[in-house]
Amino acid sequence: MDFTPTQDQAAAAGLAARIFVDLSTPERLAAAGTGTDPELWKALGSAGLPGAVEETGLLGLVLMLEEQGRTTAQVPFAASCVYGLLAVAGHGTSEQRDRLLPGLRDGTEVATGAFPAQAGVRVTGADEGEAGEAGTGGGAGRLTGVVPWVPWLRDASWVLVATADRGVWRVRTADAGCDAVELSAPWSAGRLVLDGAPAERLGGAGAYDDVLAMARTAFAGLQAGVCAGSLARAVEYTNEREQFGRPLAAKQGVQLRAADAYMDTEAIRVTAYEAAWRRDEGLPYAGHALTAAWWASEAGRRVVHAGQHLHGGMGADLEHPVHRHFLWGRQLDAYLGCGGELLAELGDLIARDEGSGAEGAGMTWVRK
Repeated sequence: MDFTPTQDQAAAAGLAARIFVDLSTPERLAAAGTGTDPELWKALGSAGLPGAVEETGLLGLVLMLEEQGRTTAQVPFAASCVYGLLAVAGHGTSEQRDRLLPGLRDGTEVATGAFPAQAGVRVTGADEGEAGEAGTGGGAGRLTGVVPWVPWLRDASWVLVATADRGVWRVRTADAGCDAVELSAPWSAGRLVLDGAPAERLGGAGAYDDVLAMARTAFAGLQAGVCAGSLARAVEYTNEREQFGRPLAAKQGVQLRAADAYMDTEAIRVTAYEAAWRRDEGLPYAGHALTAAWWASEAGRRVVHAGQHLHGGMGADLEHPVHRHFLWGRQLDAYLGCGGELLAELGDLIARDEGSGAEGAGMTWVRK
């Protein structure tokens, strides 16, 4: 395996880094409150970065999300690219791709996802007679149920909903109830209420597993950036802050805590890279996505706690930039799922693969 970015991936990540650093400053973040920064989102769309994901693949997206995480930039980049652009490009019919992709590419349309599947969300009145190309989607139906919170729902034009039977359906937010919900991180979240909302199917067998694995990988990449940003701030602070005439960074306890955080961050990064690379190469990657999600959840929590702790009393200041990394890290931990649940799912996946004699963990992604 080779995680070395291609020229296009490196260029996209570099451009994303410049935009995030220039526009996602602590002052602008404070002014944005809990909502999306519209100027930053417009800048990303104008630079063509959402659309570039089709060319750079999931690994390219992970590299760009790392840069977002370093600055905790308040834009629905991960959600719109995974639940929107990559999901439609990979599983939509020709008609759906022609209709939905242009707005996602330039950022004029924002997508999000109600994933993983909720037991209470069901589809009724599905018209399987409009199943589309080779059963890949396009049928119509109506959805009923409630999803307690969906990230970036208040900014989304439409939401990709996973039903109890692991179907994947697209619902316009205008056709559903979207009540504001405040989370630890400012993600413009909302409570999704579906009461016979009209929906169209996206993809067929395998779509749910692929989209869920993509989301886990992408948000793990975002967590790698959040942790890297938290650690960088801690290193800067402990080198500048002196105690008894010596920098805090000279103390062995501080060095050990920072070193552990660095190793955890690298583990999140490399597992996210591997899962993304495998999908781009058309290899089985569901187990690798679960591994990345586990590291992002468990290790990510440790890293942002360490970053806050190494700031001492300043880390508890709600206005200090490192506190944003702490809140984002804990929110991503909650979104990806607790470590025990992820390990149990990974164990089940490995057992199924061993029982069937399959090589590798999880589905194989085949590019269209």
